[in-house]
Amino acid sequence: MTERSLPVRALWFVLVGWWLTPIVVNLAWALNVTILLLPFGIKLINLVPTVLTLKEPRSLSDPDSARGQNSLLVRGVYFVLVGWWASLLWANAAALLAVTVIGLPVAYWMFNRLPYVTSLYRFHG
Repeated sequence: MTERSLPVRALWFVLVGWWLTPIVVNLAWALNVTILLLPFGIKLINLVPTVLTLKEPRSLSDPDSARGQNSLLVRGVYFVLVGWWASLLWANAAALLAVTVIGLPVAYWMFNRLPYVTSLYRFHG
């Protein structure tokens, strides 16, 4: 996939990204709490920056991505106790900030950290 120009990404945000992102965020959260559909919810969470501004999707196939991660057990316990509800609050606060010009940079930063808030998943690179 090729990197889109800043004007195209800005136009996407103004016409689509600002209203579609909260829908995707809440759909992802609803999928996450079903446990059975959790993989689809996580995939949607990873696509939130793309939905917001057409940012290139993150690559999960990097062999270095497992380095420095908490164990799956720790991440699972965190998700059950904290991640499922904290990610809902975090993502909706970011979506609210995204509709303001002043809050957009903070919202973008927050959306990029949503996988960590959800399941302690760290992206490298």
